[in-house]
Amino acid sequence: MRSLQIRDIPDDVYQGVLAAARAEHRSLSQQAVVELRRGLRLAGVAQRSAETVALLRESGRRLPADAPEPEALIREIATIDERFRRS
Repeated sequence: MRSLQIRDIPDDVYQGVLAAARAEHRSLSQQAVVELRRGLRLAGVAQRSAETVALLRESGRRLPADAPEPEALIREIATIDERFRRS
């Protein structure tokens, strides 16, 4: 397994990871890996969501007047995902 050394971490980031590690009964290193994975997953979701919204807009399809905006649906999915990860 590879290792990673991070220098010059802002104090608020360090304290946040430290607090999360204590709350989850993990080492600082374990929590950093969890946070990195979460960040990469969210970045991937955000990128795919943005691409989906762009495709929907470019398609020229008309949605019913009462249909929610694609962005609202994506926010709702992200909120549900966040709740799921916290439980």
